[in-house]
Amino acid sequence: MFGRTACQLVKELSSAEKGQLTDFNEYVFSPNMRKFLCEIVPVWPALFLAQSGSDNDMFDQVVKECSTHYLELQSLMRKIQEEGMDIQTARNADHFGMVIHHLSLMRNKRCLMAYVYNRAEIIRNLRWKIGPVLPQEIHEKLSYSEEEYFKNHSTALESYMSELELDLTVDMVPPKDPYIQVRVLEDIGEVLLSDQSANLARHSMHFLKRIDAEQFISQGLMEELTG
Repeated sequence: MFGRTACQLVKELSSAEKGQLTDFNEYVFSPNMRKFLCEIVPVWPALFLAQSGSDNDMFDQVVKECSTHYLELQSLMRKIQEEGMDIQTARNADHFGMVIHHLSLMRNKRCLMAYVYNRAEIIRNLRWKIGPVLPQEIHEKLSYSEEEYFKNHSTALESYMSELELDLTVDMVPPKDPYIQVRVLEDIGEVLLSDQSANLARHSMHFLKRIDAEQFISQGLMEELTG
């Protein structure tokens, strides 16, 4: 059935835990196929820039299905023209076949764009939640293009914050106290903080400025002690 794979792709995306990425398995298009798809459908360049992988090959399958729909659509259009009929007014079997392929192509395109957009949105949020360095387990789930997207977004954000001389990624919720008590979970070593230098050894506890501690908390290297 047309569109079933695209629908399944979106369903798997929506069923994933909110804010979490699924693995991306690399797929390969030949240079000629990429060029062909980018020429026939304007959306393909954006898709190829955003993605270089597939979720269980479904992304790849939907793209191939779209190219098949387009070729069938072009074939039916040529057939109608060769028979001397007007594409706009013809209402025979070929016309309705064109409609089916066109609607299927547009529906698949919407599903692919939803998949691309939602992954990009999660990747942007990771920069604000975790910082400029992603944990290895998250990094492994990104395609090459997604890695570049994260780096470019991070660079743009850092440039903007540098102009403002303000770190916008800390204190997303106004703190009650500028200092917090933390426990170090992994050995970090000697670091220079905004108001002191500290040896952040594993299992040690410290009273630090929230702005200094949040980057380590977001990376899972320390935890805030409450109560």
